[in-house]
Amino acid sequence: MLLQEIAQLRTALERRPVIDMARGVLMALWSCSADDAWGVLVNVSQHSNTKLYDIAEAVLATLRGEPMPVPLQPHLATAGDRLHAH
Repeated sequence: MLLQEIAQLRTALERRPVIDMARGVLMALWSCSADDAWGVLVNVSQHSNTKLYDIAEAVLATLRGEPMPVPLQPHLATAGDRLHAH
C-alpha cells in the first residue's frame, strides 16, 4: 500500500507542471485568473469524462499546432463561455 501511494505521488509530481502550463495558457488566452483556469480544466474533465492531465496535454498540444481533440471541443467552448458570462 505504501509503495502504491509513493507511485501515485510521483505521478502527481510529474504531471503537475503540465497542468500548470495548461492553466497558464488558458489564463493568457482568456484573460482569467489561475483559479478560473483551474475551474475550466476541472469542468471540462468532469463533463467529458477525461482525466485532467489529458486535457492539459491537449491544451498544450494546440500550441504546437495540433487540433483540440473533437470530443473535448464542445466542453472547452462551453466552459469558456461560462467563464466569460460572469
